[in-house]
Amino acid sequence: MTAAHPLGRLETLALIGIGGFAGSNLRYFALGLLSDLQAVLLVNVLGCFVLGFLVYEAEYTDYIGRESRIVFTTGFLSSLTTYSTFAIQTATAAEPLVLIAVVAGNYGLGFASVLASRTLARRLRDRTPTVGGETA
Repeated sequence: MTAAHPLGRLETLALIGIGGFAGSNLRYFALGLLSDLQAVLLVNVLGCFVLGFLVYEAEYTDYIGRESRIVFTTGFLSSLTTYSTFAIQTATAAEPLVLIAVVAGNYGLGFASVLASRTLARRLRDRTPTVGGETA
């Protein structure tokens, strides 16, 4: 059954919903363990790493299927990460140093995690055995 088939689309939508459920619950769990600032930073950086890996994995090896990537990105990661909370934390930071730390942490560590995930995806690509110039 393909995604173009109505039942295939329903299956994908259900999987996105399950991914969303898992992502939002993981964020809720992080908020229960850490301060709000720490939890939001953690889930955003983790989300950047995983999304970066999925994007570069698709470019370099394409092991993970398109539908699986959609489930992870649209379902799980969209519910795990939270730009809106980051924006509110930035706007309501009373101390200038807290404001700088929130912005630098989310953007700086988020960008660094995307670079790290790209490195991981490249290593995965480079470890893929090839036969006659084609991926085995």
